[in-house]
Amino acid sequence: MALEIGLRRTRRTRRVGFTLVELLVVIAIIGILVSLLLPAVQAAREAARRMSCQNNLKQQALGLLNYESAHRVFPPSYIANTKHPQRDPETLDGPNGFAWGALMLPQIESGSLHASLNFSLSCWDPVQAAAVQSRLPVFLCPSASGSETPVRVRNQSGSVLGVFGRSTYVANAGQEEPWGQTVEDYRAIADGPMYRNSRTRVADVTDGLSTTIFLGEHDSLLSDKTWVGVIPGATVCSNTPSRFPLAECDAAATLVNVHSGPSSAEIDPDLGFAPIHPPNSPLSHVCQMYSGHTGGANVAMGDGSVHFISASIHQPTWAAMSSRSKGEVVGDFAP
Repeated sequence: MALEIGLRRTRRTRRVGFTLVELLVVIAIIGILVSLLLPAVQAAREAARRMSCQNNLKQQALGLLNYESAHRVFPPSYIANTKHPQRDPETLDGPNGFAWGALMLPQIESGSLHASLNFSLSCWDPVQAAAVQSRLPVFLCPSASGSETPVRVRNQSGSVLGVFGRSTYVANAGQEEPWGQTVEDYRAIADGPMYRNSRTRVADVTDGLSTTIFLGEHDSLLSDKTWVGVIPGATVCSNTPSRFPLAECDAAATLVNVHSGPSSAEIDPDLGFAPIHPPNSPLSHVCQMYSGHTGGANVAMGDGSVHFISASIHQPTWAAMSSRSKGEVVGDFAP
């Protein structure tokens, strides 16, 4: 009798457990469910990051408008005394070097940082070192690749000229790249709204503020950018040259500036024309817009609106959106 009861208890105990095959089936089912859910979770996270990135650009775009309201002109991409004895002999960049991001700090709720900067000195002056290395979330897109640490600004030989706070946003100089020519005044070359020493007024943007790009994204995967400024003699090179085979090192202006093309300085002698560089092109140079988002990049227009521009946008439309007063008609932003 006792033996029979013990056997019954043993059988009941065995029925409660799982066999190895059952465990493997459960693990396989869980794995399948995770594999199905993971893309959706990642997509939701990227959607949230993209929204945060757009909010950053929106804040910057409103900052530009508030700056224009206060000063009657939009901020230049950067300031440079092109006649200074210490100017760069090739680009003619000189002090003080401060860029659009630093200039409009009061308009993006960073007035205390602005007050800590001495604009009578160069942005690379040692007394500015602590302030110019500040990490500002408004200049960092959550989808951007790489580190959020400060940028080591280097010259062609690799020597560090300064350490600046990082930005994943850049100013639009237009279709042309004026930094490719040794001239003091870029006004006759630059056809976009923001370039060295620019003083663009609302009235100067005759193509319309709502269809003219002022700011956009630039991922650190391609090259480093900063909100601080430009150091004469600096050079900007690709961080992943194997991925961007055409991305040669470029002038210091590309620490804060990009252009869309076509540029007269980029006319290919074999093709006979200059290319247009849409956002996120695998053929991008360090002086083009490139984002960490799949399929395109966010841009801010002169009226404060923010749009996501597809990498497959009609290229002449992209070029037309980049100039400020060439009379191009821009309709839908879709590809």
